Amino acid sequence: MVSERSLAVLHAIVSDYVSSNEPVGSKAIVDRHSFGVSAATIRNDMALLEEDELIAQPHTSSGRVPTDKGYRLYVDTLATIRPVSAAQRSAIERFLGESSDLDDVMARTVRLLAQLTNQVAVAQYPSLRRTVVRHIDLVAVGEDRVLCVLILGSGVVEQQVAWLPASQVTEAWVHGLRQRIAEAAVGSDVETAVAAVTGLVEGVDGWAQPAEAELVRRVLSVVASQLQANRSERIAVAGAANLSRPGEFAGSLPAVLEAIEEQVVLLRLFGELARDGRDVAASIGRENAPYGLAATSVIASSYEQEADSVSRLGVLGPLRMDYAGNIAAVRAVARYLNRFLGEEQ
Repeated sequence: MVSERSLAVLHAIVSDYVSSNEPVGSKAIVDRHSFGVSAATIRNDMALLEEDELIAQPHTSSGRVPTDKGYRLYVDTLATIRPVSAAQRSAIERFLGESSDLDDVMARTVRLLAQLTNQVAVAQYPSLRRTVVRHIDLVAVGEDRVLCVLILGSGVVEQQVAWLPASQVTEAWVHGLRQRIAEAAVGSDVETAVAAVTGLVEGVDGWAQPAEAELVRRVLSVVASQLQANRSERIAVAGAANLSRPGEFAGSLPAVLEAIEEQVVLLRLFGELARDGRDVAASIGRENAPYGLAATSVIASSYEQEADSVSRLGVLGPLRMDYAGNIAAVRAVARYLNRFLGEEQ
């Protein structure tokens, strides 16, 4: 068990090391913090922390730095998280409020979070499996082209052109096909709509004229791909330039960049954090080793949760980060994003 004063010393070491990037000594702690005890007493506390592997001495005759275990105890014992400022709250609300669609709001969210934290910001797109298909439209834009328009209840608007071979595309033909697709999919959730459109494709020979069957398949395949794209898991990322600060990742930077590029790694890590059950969860250092990210810390919060899914956003950065400030920023942005999407729907 770590004593109350030793825990306070650990908090002081983390705070000073995060701000200075220099090992912290007992004299510096006495000078900067009001412990009311001598440097010798602080050294005794530091010796106990080192014995418990909460801090370490990187060089002979130097001060101490937190270990992964020390950062974990620090995060777990943060008594209060300072809230974001009124100016930051206003900026979050205004910036997200200017979004035009889901892609825009996700891009804005990660850009804003990266700016607030100076870390890499990552956000899962909201789960769209249970989002309702609000509208499907087909528009003839040429003799060999049909524009497929998909609108979801979440505000997503997808447009894609179906290219057809030299054909007899007429307004009446397009209208009839649009009606059939709409009857099968509009008003359903995305998951159900995918199954319905797939069923239309598989049974097209039973209801389409033989001369039109291939044209119908091409249009249906585009609509199905639009629905499938919005059923899959996607993430938005911003702030990768923050990884370039010298000395933070040493030789592990290539692995960090690869994990960001291979989004499945981050999705797996977010899935693990989702099981944490906390308002804001943190995964620190060696806890991320299974994902090839042992030199990083990840802070994440949920912003949308359904019965069978959860979407998360957060930041990824070095072990030496402002945990209290980043937790506050992630929590605030998650809450505003949740509210914004709720209002949109």
